[in-house]
Amino acid sequence: MTQKRSTSILIIAGAALLGAALALAGSQHGLSVGGIPAFALAIAIAFVVQWVAYIPAAIAQTDRFFDATGSITYISVTVALLALSPERDARSLILGALVIFWAARLGSFLLVRNLRTGGDDRFAAIRVAPLRFLSVWTIQGLWVSLTAAAAWIAISSAESAPLGWSAWVGVAVWLIGFAIEVTADLQKSRFKKNPANSGKFISTGLWSVVRHPNYLGEILLWIGVLIVAAPVLQGWQWVALLSPLFVIVLLTRVSGIPLLEAKAERTWGEDPEYREYRAKTPALIPGLRNS
Repeated sequence: MTQKRSTSILIIAGAALLGAALALAGSQHGLSVGGIPAFALAIAIAFVVQWVAYIPAAIAQTDRFFDATGSITYISVTVALLALSPERDARSLILGALVIFWAARLGSFLLVRNLRTGGDDRFAAIRVAPLRFLSVWTIQGLWVSLTAAAAWIAISSAESAPLGWSAWVGVAVWLIGFAIEVTADLQKSRFKKNPANSGKFISTGLWSVVRHPNYLGEILLWIGVLIVAAPVLQGWQWVALLSPLFVIVLLTRVSGIPLLEAKAERTWGEDPEYREYRAKTPALIPGLRNS
């Protein structure tokens, strides 16, 4: 067995085990469906959907519907949890709406982009290797589960609490983050559609304030979801803190900013205008000393 195959197997097993641990912790003080904790069922569905979608994707060696599958998972599992909950209080409905609206918007945006570009070049070497490709789909199952954990745990919780000021603060933070993400995506799409900008980097609009405004918006909106969910969390359910923390680590240390910064460096590293832009524009937080 080659090293890459062994690594892929370890990744698949590790992601599944982490998902199981998350399901066990988040199911405490939660509702059950036929004796099965609702949150654990949600995690299981999130993984199974990825594995089922992997089959036709692997046969066709395509990643065009990878992001769309993730979005469909967010939406379908959230709807299922709301439908299975015997008492859908206002907090659960708000959390469900925040997750569904975000997933529908981002999923459609990424699907259109992938169909237009022919796929994500990061998958070029992966989609032709079945086991490595399966590991990526398995990681997406864990990614969806961790990201949505705060909302799903609160929706499936046996506890309830009246909406207070914190819920509206959370909604406000989510709205700010969502507005930043949507605006940044639209500005970049329009920039790329202009033939005059071919081969150039974007440094206008929100992109003049920080180099990755879409990621700033993404982080803020998941912090908002946690704030809305927090009043009903108890004991091990506070594993929901992993939701925004995972998003922050993923985007700032793993697959978000590091990959894009490296790609930008390869493309425009010798361009004086890019060097100036990078030097004066923070990566993520406005006003923070550049890194």
